[in-house]
Amino acid sequence: MSHSSRTEYHPLGVSLMLAGIACLVVNLLVVRTLGQKGIDAWTLVSIRFIVGFAVACLLYRKQFKPVNLVTNPRLIARGVIGAITTVGFYQAIIYLGAGRATFINNTYVVWAALFAVWFLGEKLKPRLMLSCVATLIGLALLTKVLSTGMKPGIYDGLALLTAFGSASVAVLIRSLHNDEHTSTICASQCLYGMIICGIPAIWTGSGIPDGLWTALIGASLLATAAQLFMTRAYRELPVGKGVIFLTLGPVGVTIGGVILFQEKFGGSDIVGAVLIIAATVWAAKQK
Repeated sequence: MSHSSRTEYHPLGVSLMLAGIACLVVNLLVVRTLGQKGIDAWTLVSIRFIVGFAVACLLYRKQFKPVNLVTNPRLIARGVIGAITTVGFYQAIIYLGAGRATFINNTYVVWAALFAVWFLGEKLKPRLMLSCVATLIGLALLTKVLSTGMKPGIYDGLALLTAFGSASVAVLIRSLHNDEHTSTICASQCLYGMIICGIPAIWTGSGIPDGLWTALIGASLLATAAQLFMTRAYRELPVGKGVIFLTLGPVGVTIGGVILFQEKFGGSDIVGAVLIIAATVWAAKQK
């Protein structure tokens, strides 16, 4: 069945995507805590990829096809682009701040919808495009990107490239479901992520403080579950509709920051969060 014919609303896809986002939000909150304990980003990402690859090998022994990771060009592209995008996003956060980097990176909801039209033949309906624009406005309010006063620079370009990378990955995942299992698609990023991030992790050599291994493995399992859920969801959902759900992630992280880290949640945050949720629900109802 072609992807262009599988563009109707599917409750299974929505449920899987929401489950993945929930796991991702909890993962990010745990990772934030671990970062405050002195674990560097390279180590966090490397352990997450190692755990993800192990889960694919152990949990999906019959379905997982490791040979395809080095023979299928689209799987290789998914893995390499996904790993580089992850690294680029971390670097953008360091130099731009979480708010500005998150906003620019999340412009991929628009790029992914456009890429899906060009490469997969999906339809870009007015309601979906308006929903994408509304979520970006909500993100701008939530991340306070307009109040930073920073002039555009090289790291804004890097963040934009990560957005293009994320959009490309979403399209690749959708197309790969024609002939690859979810576990193999997920393992591609883990394999190439281990290669790309493992060397810097060893080089920095920050190590894991005593007593944090359990939390680190738990965070990695959450990230793996999120990736499996969301990757599987793209088999049911068109790319344009699937990516818009991911903008709920920053909303969940913001609310978690208020609850766990006593961060402030002002008027613009509330308006932004409501706008994102409303736009996502509106897009989900489109058939």
